[in-house]
Amino acid sequence: MSLEGRVALVTGASRGIGAGIARCLARDGADVAIHYHRDEEAAKETVAALRALGRRAEMYRAEIKSYAEDQQMVEQVLRDFGKVDILVNNAGIASRGRSVVDTDPEEMERVVHTHAFGSFYMCKLVVPQMRELPRGDVVFISSTASQSLGACGSPYNMAKAAMEALAGTLAKEERRHNIRVNAVAPGLVETEMGRRLARATTGVQSLRELDPRSPFGFVCQTEDIGNTVAFLVSEGGRYITNQVIYVNGGGFDDQVRV
Repeated sequence: MSLEGRVALVTGASRGIGAGIARCLARDGADVAIHYHRDEEAAKETVAALRALGRRAEMYRAEIKSYAEDQQMVEQVLRDFGKVDILVNNAGIASRGRSVVDTDPEEMERVVHTHAFGSFYMCKLVVPQMRELPRGDVVFISSTASQSLGACGSPYNMAKAAMEALAGTLAKEERRHNIRVNAVAPGLVETEMGRRLARATTGVQSLRELDPRSPFGFVCQTEDIGNTVAFLVSEGGRYITNQVIYVNGGGFDDQVRV
């Protein structure tokens, strides 16, 4: 499972699922480039946590849905680290929970652009140099929303479905270059976004109220997603590509829409 000698670029990694993924990759030996957009202090905390594990970690700011800013970021990462052989497309935003007819077109554009176009930009920029490496891995952080397609979530549903379409296409294109491409689709995860979602859809004030009726007696944690990503990009995942891995304890999304 060692990732020693490998470099990961994780988007949206200042906090939440992205930070959890970064910690798991660093724990297993990878050096990590941390992308963030707004929360600089949280990004600094994540970088400090990774350095405390003995790994190299640097932080980079970019608006993920801006191709120009993504290009500048990737160029700087490659200058600093020399390569990127693990790309995790995690950056994303939530939608406002309105019906199709009540959804603002600008919201639709913003959400889809962030998840789908942002991921496309990152792949376009990072994958070419991956082709020259012994192995490359691209992991998309999707959502069980792409499967459940719940009401009042069309921007998010469409964005995650588009991500998975991109992942499947890229997997077929890049297998001959020894690049694995997979998607990880969480259900409800204990993050700030998850807490807001649970309050809005179930009325609970704490996710601990959901533990008793969650699979295995607890709400999914960020390290559960991070451990899945770490496995996929390790030697253990060397024969896995073009897959969507659902990390939701076998099903909980009928109670909390994600």
